Amino acid sequence: MASLSIGAATVDAVLEQPELVPGQRVDFTIRVRGGAVEQQIDNIYLNICCQYFEEREKHRGEGETVTEKVGQVYSLTQWSLPEMFVIAPDEDRTFNASFVLPLNTPITLGKGKVWLETGLDIQFAIDPSDTDLLVVRPDAMMAGLFEALTQAGLQLRQVECEAARGFDLPFVQEFEFVPVAGAFLGRWKELEVVIWRDEQQLNLWFEVDRLRRGLQGMLTGLLGRGELKRYLAIPVTTPAEEAGQQVLAFLQQTT
Repeated sequence: MASLSIGAATVDAVLEQPELVPGQRVDFTIRVRGGAVEQQIDNIYLNICCQYFEEREKHRGEGETVTEKVGQVYSLTQWSLPEMFVIAPDEDRTFNASFVLPLNTPITLGKGKVWLETGLDIQFAIDPSDTDLLVVRPDAMMAGLFEALTQAGLQLRQVECEAARGFDLPFVQEFEFVPVAGAFLGRWKELEVVIWRDEQQLNLWFEVDRLRRGLQGMLTGLLGRGELKRYLAIPVTTPAEEAGQQVLAFLQQTT
């Protein structure tokens, strides 16, 4: 029965921080509890995963083709236990470990979903696993940027991870804002921002829709073809409030 995961060992990962920030260390505890029989655990594995969307053409027949968004799952980082062990019935084992959350882990706003998958490799058995949604918040610089845009009358409407080329990951995260007050109201329909972090700087690409034609899905396409001209890089040593003001000044000058 244990080979069918009935009465088998179970696994659970507990993160020490309730909210995570990209680029910071994450400490976690893995708890394994023995099942009804003694079992050999070949490995404990842990994956931080996220979802992004990719546009694909779909044929409907008679030469008709439509474009649809297809969800894809990507593993941002992995951890595994470098040893095997045997766990007795009802025995409890605990393992402590840590990793650094990748810099471009999606922020969990809108459709940005990030989750933790923890599992056991057990010989001759269906591997038991555990899945937990995670909360990922922006770092101080990104938070300062969002605060500045909000103060300028721009409201965050949608967040989505879109497939893109030319990056270390197969996607980038897009943030879509709409003006609800302030100087941009009446001038823009919406603003889309792509944010990509590295060790030296925060990289930002902007596209503004003034013509009310809808930008959704357009920004990453322009980015992939090298046609997106509004680009700003801010050193990571820049104070958060100053970073936000730099973005506002840039948008005023270029739009």
